Amino acid sequence: MDILRCKTPSMVRKEIYVYLLGYNLLRSLMWDAGTTYGMPPNRLSLQGIRHHLLNFIPKLEAAKSQKRNRLYRTLLKIIVHKQVPDRPAGTEPRVTKRRPKAYPRLTKPRQELRKQLQSA
Repeated sequence: MDILRCKTPSMVRKEIYVYLLGYNLLRSLMWDAGTTYGMPPNRLSLQGIRHHLLNFIPKLEAAKSQKRNRLYRTLLKIIVHKQVPDRPAGTEPRVTKRRPKAYPRLTKPRQELRKQLQSA
């Protein structure tokens, strides 16, 4: 059974909203860490931030408010150290490479080609 058929449109919409919420949470952490410690937020690693946040969540949940603030500042310091190198020409064209194959392209129905192979 296809998994998408089991979900109602409202459930799919909720799932998309949760992904967007998580993405925006990570981007806001990037922004907060970058502006707090003088690092351009676009130079910080999104996956590095996700990794450290997942490690810090249990500690943040268990901590009281003052310790939670210290843990948050520590998280921001760690995030700042997860930067990606500056890539001035980091954009690549979105194209596909057609690699030459030793076989011709399928231009007729498979059944017809199978009959031709069997009769030959």
